[in-house]
Formats: sequence, C-alpha cells, structure tokens
Amino acid sequence: MSRVNTTGHFGQFGGQYVAETLIPALLELESAYAAAQTDPEFAADLERLLTDYVGRPTPLYHAKRLSLDVDVEVWLKREDLCHTGAHKINNTVGQVLLAKRMGKKRVIAETGAGQHGVATATACALLDIPCEVYMGAEDVRRQAPNVLRMELLGATVHPVHAGSCTLKDAMNEALRDWVSNVQNTYYCVGSTAGPHPYPMMVRDFQQVIGQEVRRQLGDHHVGLPDAVIACVGGGSNAMGIFHEFLNDREVVLIGVEAAGEGLETQRHAAPLNAGQIGVLHGAKSYVLQSDDGQIREAHSISAGLDYPGVGPEHAYLKDSGRAHYVAVDDQEALQAFGWVSSREGILPALESSHAIAYLRRIKHEFPDVGRVVVNLSGRGDKDLATVQQRLSRS
Repeated sequence: MSRVNTTGHFGQFGGQYVAETLIPALLELESAYAAAQTDPEFAADLERLLTDYVGRPTPLYHAKRLSLDVDVEVWLKREDLCHTGAHKINNTVGQVLLAKRMGKKRVIAETGAGQHGVATATACALLDIPCEVYMGAEDVRRQAPNVLRMELLGATVHPVHAGSCTLKDAMNEALRDWVSNVQNTYYCVGSTAGPHPYPMMVRDFQQVIGQEVRRQLGDHHVGLPDAVIACVGGGSNAMGIFHEFLNDREVVLIGVEAAGEGLETQRHAAPLNAGQIGVLHGAKSYVLQSDDGQIREAHSISAGLDYPGVGPEHAYLKDSGRAHYVAVDDQEALQAFGWVSSREGILPALESSHAIAYLRRIKHEFPDVGRVVVNLSGRGDKDLATVQQRLSRS
C-alpha cells in the first residue's frame, strides 16, 4: 500500500502545487531519478558510499534497562551512529549523487536542527560540488555547533530572519533561490515533504533503515516487532523505518509528533493531531492553519520537529488508518532525554526523545504490544545547550 501514483499523489495528498517556473525542473528531476533507479552503476555507487562512508548497517540494539522500565522488549535502531550523527546522511548522499549525474553546478538546502544541513554539506564536500544552506535565525542560535560544522565543511550558511525564523521560513527562502537559479541548481530537500517527486524520493533513500531492521531482527532470531515507533516532523526517519513494514498488518506503526507546550495551547508542531488539510511548500497534506487559512507558527523544543506541515505519505497513512499518530510534549521529551542517557549511556537527539518518551505510554494505549523497535534518528550532542538552558529554568 501507499505507493505514489503517476501524478505524485498518495490518495488525495501530495502533488505539485508550485510556481509554473518550477514544473520543468520537477519533471527533469522525476525523469533523472527514474533513470538512476534502473542504472546498476548508480546503485553500486550509492551502496558503496552507504557502506564505506556512512557506516551502514547501523546496529539494532536491545535496550534491556529501558525494557525493564516499561515492561516491553525495546530495540533501538541506532541511526545516531551514522556518519554526521543522524539518518539525514542516507538521503543526502543519494540526492547529491543524483545532482552530479544531472550535471548541476550548485546544491542548495534548508535545515532546521542543522542535521540535514550538515549532511548536505558533507555529501557536497565528498562529491566536490558547492553547497549553500538556508537556516532560520532562531535555529542558527539554537544549533550554533552545527552552523560551524557546515561552514568547516565548506558550505555557505544563510540565516533567514523572516517569520518565526525557523524551518518553514528557511524552506521558503530555499524555494525562492531555486526559482531564480533553476537551470544550474539542485535543491536537496531533507524530508518527505515538498512537491513530487521529493516525498517519494527521500523515502526511497531512507527505506534502508527499515530493511536493515527486518534483517537484523532475523539475525537475532526474533520475529517481527509488534510496533515500530519514530518521531515525526517532516517525517523522513519515520517513513524510512515504516515503509518496510507497511504490508505487515500485524505491525503497529506509531508516529510521534511534538505537542510542544500542549495541543490545546497552539504552541505545538503536531499537524496530524491538530491541523487541517491544506497546501504547504508544494504539497497537499495536514498543516497548522489559522481560521482564515494562514499558516500558523509551529513550536517544539526540538528544532528538527519545529515545522507546521508533514509529509503527504504520513497524511495518507493517518487517514487510511494504517499508522497511528500521537503527540509528546516538551517536558516529556526532556525527561526521556535524561532517562535514556542515564539508563543506556546514549544521548538521543531531542527529536528522537519524543519517540522514546512514548514508550512510557505504549503499554496503556497498546496493551498487546510486547516487542517494539524505536528509530533513534540522531544523537543529542547538538541539543546540549537547549537541554542545559531548560534545566536551569526548572
């Protein structure tokens, strides 16, 4: 299920709601990606880089102390151990390889937490192509170490001072740049959002996560998980692990959005739980909107989840009932950050901490679940300043 159709839709969601000037570029990208998918040389280059450079396969770790705490068998997929510290590098290596194949002379990207920016800058340094990254000024402040990493990797970082100065505004600026420089520029999107073919393409580059999980559970001589959990902002790490299990109806898929300061406060980033259907950044999906249809600002303690929209495939999975979407607030995520650090010796990203936090509730809401895999999408070093600041207030 959930295969995109020929017009780039997952059910009613997705599509290409963009300026007319971008349609030729999207058609060119769709055609180039289709050709790359059938080219054994492209597949071999990608496989080599994922193994030798990214460090795949990442481990699947049985977290025994967390398991004791929640009375569920918990396995962590350690995407935090990828080169650059997050799953984002799986996608950027694939897309920048594609940009080189298309003969593009420049790559642009947008980033929230900085992990996609770092991953894009890394892939561009590796493959020798200039890189420019748009980042909200608020995220530049929150994620200063990642800004330095991007600059050391040779990228130019453009702070964006419009709107809420976060990911949504960075994506707006990246789209404006692309419209102006579409002939020579490749836009490397970091999540399963944006116009077709990006949601499909990013999912494809991330599906290696779920494929490895299935194989690794077999290596450990255990069966399928009862549930798979992942945090959801735009939704790339969640689609990366969900996709492999879509046809295994007995596996419950749970996406965890950011409830921020509470769903009732409007200070959250949970469009699947508290948004309406609309169009954002070229795709139809669930979006945070005001009563008159304007995009509402999102809020999360996690910069990577601070986005008012979500990938269209997640919207489809929600409405079809194949996946469940819940929400965890800032305080619960902070507590999970400390919980995993002290119990397992792993500092999870604040994004991943939302998925971890839901383990505290899963037995109550899904009593039949006995074995669960959580996608640990990134490491928490980048979030230490945010955590320290919040803890000093309490």
